[in-house]
Amino acid sequence: MITGSIARRYAKALLAIGVETKHHERFGQELAQFATLMENQDLQDTLANPSHPLSKRKAVLEELITRVKPSKTVWNFLLLLADRNRLGHLDGIAREYQKMVDEHVGRVRADVTSAVTRLKKALEEMTGKQVILQQSTDPELIAGMVTQIGSIVYDGSIRTRLQQMRQSLLAGE
Repeated sequence: MITGSIARRYAKALLAIGVETKHHERFGQELAQFATLMENQDLQDTLANPSHPLSKRKAVLEELITRVKPSKTVWNFLLLLADRNRLGHLDGIAREYQKMVDEHVGRVRADVTSAVTRLKKALEEMTGKQVILQQSTDPELIAGMVTQIGSIVYDGSIRTRLQQMRQSLLAGE
């Protein structure tokens, strides 16, 4: 089975519970927190490696869960993933879950690279959705901005305009 479909299936199941209990945002935060913890290679080797006995993996997971104290639903969800040898998919599940929550609440995420950013309101008006800006700064832009919403890139940077002018001049246009 493809990893993406596994992640979607588990994310969808948890989202159904989250929406029903109105804790979908909280569940997403807790999943993201555990996915970040799973970036530790030693922890990942211990929890996601089926060559380690399930009892050992679950004992480590339960100790971790006890320290982090997520909701009971996420606690049980993590134990279910351990039982089914799916903890190695936690990062993908957390990403899919966040996408589904964003879609459910009518929000989109935009990656914005600009010299100066003042565009959240304009993007919200353009998309008709709540926009969460993920901002980075690129001093090579000179001015203008590059905005990506989903797979669409809007490049209004001076850098790109100058590159286009240069290519036109070199082509003799």
